[in-house]
Amino acid sequence: MDDSLESDFLKFMEVERSASPRTLENYRLAMASCREWRGEAFTSWRELQPDDFRRWLFEMMKAGLSKATIRLRFAAIRSFYKFLVHRRGFAKSPVVEVQLPKPEKKLPVVLTVAQIDELLALPLQVPVTKLTKPWMPLRDAAILELFYSCGLRISELRGLDVKDIDFLGESCRVMGKGSKERIVPIGGPALSALQRYQREAAVTNGPLFLGKNRTRLTQQAIDLLLKKYLKLSSIPFKVSPHKLRHSFATHLLDAGADLRSVQSLLGHASLSTTQIYTHVTKERLRTAYDQAHPRAKG
Repeated sequence: MDDSLESDFLKFMEVERSASPRTLENYRLAMASCREWRGEAFTSWRELQPDDFRRWLFEMMKAGLSKATIRLRFAAIRSFYKFLVHRRGFAKSPVVEVQLPKPEKKLPVVLTVAQIDELLALPLQVPVTKLTKPWMPLRDAAILELFYSCGLRISELRGLDVKDIDFLGESCRVMGKGSKERIVPIGGPALSALQRYQREAAVTNGPLFLGKNRTRLTQQAIDLLLKKYLKLSSIPFKVSPHKLRHSFATHLLDAGADLRSVQSLLGHASLSTTQIYTHVTKERLRTAYDQAHPRAKG
């Protein structure tokens, strides 16, 4: 089978659309999943019809795949066919006629302010070992502070360079999805944590957050350090870097920030993406009302 169409598409997404490695892998997996489902019946992407994709949808639902996974795969295939129509002369996309299951409305999991305070304090409370360099706990504290202070994606935080932090302007320059740049304010505790880390680690240029070998910290290492401190906390559920981002947005809205400002801080292209946090805030208000008001219950 000639898979040049797939490789051309992935190259287009990487070079022209600045797709992240994770997005490219999702596209690659979606195309492979579709081909594997067709098996020997697969001859070319040009031959597939809407009914083929309807059968694929049915098979995935029958196999118990989540709606989110199914929609993610179809989003990848839709992007692929859009490329084939505009760049490779295909007459039309067979996927546009396929109706997908409606997305599940899952509200983001959000930490309380007390839980955030507990988590952010841990790096400087844990006893250090002989293998731990003195600046590492300070680095970890700065990472957690910056996640919550700025609502950054893990890829954005990892990609920060020393020059991106403006201590005088109390802000950082962030390169978001699609190479879109934004300026995000940094709170006082995060600025102090960054200054202590940079001073102790002698980080004056290049990547901001370093590993033991003084090269840019990997996303896996950032995930692991968060899991390490989570185990030492009393927080009863898993916390990913993205949950810190959820908490950042929800706490801002709880305190009266307007939706447009939060959208800008998060780097969301669409306001509808940010609006899910208003539902979280309403749920939290309802819960607080039900628990506190003497006549909340009939």
